[in-house]
Amino acid sequence: MSKKEGKKKQSKHLVKGVLDITRSGIGYVIAEGMDKDIFIRPHDFNKGFHGDTVRVKIKEARGKRMEGIVEEVVQRKQTEFMGFIEVRENFAFFTPDSQKPMPDFYVSTKKLNDAKDKDRVLVRLIAWEKGEKKPEGEVVSILKARDLNDMAMKEIIMESGFPLEFSKDVMDEAAALTADINENDISKRKDCRKILTFTIDPADAKDFDDAISFQKFPDGYEIGVHIADVSHFVKPKSDLDESAYDRATSVYLPDRVNPMLPEKISNELCSLRPHEDKFTFSVIFKINNKAEVKSSWIGKTIIHSDHRFTYEDVQEIIVPEVPSTELKKAQYEDELLLLNSFAQQFRKERFRDGAINFSSTEVKFTLDESGKPTGIVIKESKEAHQLIEEFMLLANRTIAEYVSKIHVNKKPIPFPYRIHDTPDDEKLKPFVAFAKKFGYNFDLKDEIAIAASFNQLLRDVQGRPEQHVLEQLGIRTMAKAIYTSENIGHYGLGFEHYCHFTSPIRRYPDIIVHRILQEVLDKNVKPDKKMEEKCKHCSAKERSAMEAERAANKYKQVEFMQDFLGDEFDGVISGVAAFGFWVETVLHKCEGLVSVRDLSDYDDFRLDQTDYALVGLRTGRKFRMGDLVKIKVASANLSRRQLDYEWVPVENVKEKKVVSSKK
Repeated sequence: MSKKEGKKKQSKHLVKGVLDITRSGIGYVIAEGMDKDIFIRPHDFNKGFHGDTVRVKIKEARGKRMEGIVEEVVQRKQTEFMGFIEVRENFAFFTPDSQKPMPDFYVSTKKLNDAKDKDRVLVRLIAWEKGEKKPEGEVVSILKARDLNDMAMKEIIMESGFPLEFSKDVMDEAAALTADINENDISKRKDCRKILTFTIDPADAKDFDDAISFQKFPDGYEIGVHIADVSHFVKPKSDLDESAYDRATSVYLPDRVNPMLPEKISNELCSLRPHEDKFTFSVIFKINNKAEVKSSWIGKTIIHSDHRFTYEDVQEIIVPEVPSTELKKAQYEDELLLLNSFAQQFRKERFRDGAINFSSTEVKFTLDESGKPTGIVIKESKEAHQLIEEFMLLANRTIAEYVSKIHVNKKPIPFPYRIHDTPDDEKLKPFVAFAKKFGYNFDLKDEIAIAASFNQLLRDVQGRPEQHVLEQLGIRTMAKAIYTSENIGHYGLGFEHYCHFTSPIRRYPDIIVHRILQEVLDKNVKPDKKMEEKCKHCSAKERSAMEAERAANKYKQVEFMQDFLGDEFDGVISGVAAFGFWVETVLHKCEGLVSVRDLSDYDDFRLDQTDYALVGLRTGRKFRMGDLVKIKVASANLSRRQLDYEWVPVENVKEKKVVSSKK
């Protein structure tokens, strides 16, 4: 082949990737397997919006830069947009609120949905026909937000690619479903309604998707993990199913949940509410007095929850402020204490077998009636949480192990495993070197030794000034857990087989698991050739949901700190970059940036990547991750969701001890 022919062939090659449009209007496509991004000029976007998955034709490279043209939009990241409608006599135009360049939408007067000129509206993209200069949209609803906060939360949800509302078809389909239970349905299930069963959830939860049953026998116990049977109501290829797959996950923000399924299903039909018969998919374990799992049964059941516990209720039983007596015991106290002893034994064995005991600090906002934060509380993982966590892990692991043994045509069946790869060497080695400066050593001979070293570090660092920084940096060395049909195990949990089975109300992969599991039990497996594609979609939506949750938490942090402008706080350096360092306040866990520009009066600072520090060229003054510093709140920009701090020089600040977030 001649060089000319080679270039011609390369120019026709299409590359798939995600379009990233900058605020200035320039685009880049980030493609898998390519070292460099592809530069896209604005007139070559060809109907692509920021965040869309597109196919790009690569032009001839000019110098070092590779240029391309968007040939096709494969998948939209976002199909609903906020903005203002401008109504004319025979048509209307919609202008999206976006920090990225976007065209106006044409809206037919038949699709205004009662919107008037200058109304703030939510518009859905319905078409962008070939040859048309503008996309066509329809008004979904007129936005009458309660306040700025309500609008901001809605904007975050949409920017992350999640619709705010369900379509009429989806809502109609959900409304037609009933909770009626007939004898034919019951005959196909194990009847567990007379067995003691209860739920344990957060105090404000409405969607109870898991329950625990307890039965004592002479040779041990039968403990059931019962999960809402969402697949009984959500049928493949239905409007409900397609909507749930598109969302793939519920999104949890500080003041609301954007659900994967309509409330009729999540909070009513499938929620395992007390004193109601409910359909479930279950794993029932036979466990002896030594907390050894002797056998398990998997199948569809019908249950009747006897009681709804909150985590606080159960924690009070496990660690009571006032010890109970035989005459005055809490309801189901003996059963809960035994379940807790089993859970703690499972937990101990997991860490012994290689699981890593990372537990990052989480915050919860206390909000007033308008959603404004009035306080920040550090969430702790207590034994009540661990009780549920360990039994859910056991169920998920058991299901994955069971399905992994099933073969069709001598091949494993396609299945959405939840996998977690081993740490990346490039991230691990600098972390190990950094930890050594504090006196912590790592054994890197194999993956088990690395896990053991991590756990030893996490034990030894408790209460030390460097605890927070080493925990955070340790988490960053880890790969991200994803869904895939290629099972390589879950490194962080120390499991060879793992999947998500226990939360089908809020995670679509769990619905897929339920359906495949039923096919296996029915001995009627239909291998899904698109399983890996579905796994990638669900992983991508999970990342988008996490980004939305981070953005919403950041918004609330900024909103909260607006009341403290000019105030000083102790903080811990939580990140460093060439342009400054981030500080997380000890009291509120609110992170803001100290810019190097604001440090120029003291010294000229440069980044030392190996030491995770900014170093002054003249004075040698270091700002290193984990250092305790004092800061002043300089600005709190809600529109950018950004906090700016100023460093406050304090004598002997390094001698102060960081307040640990753990107890």
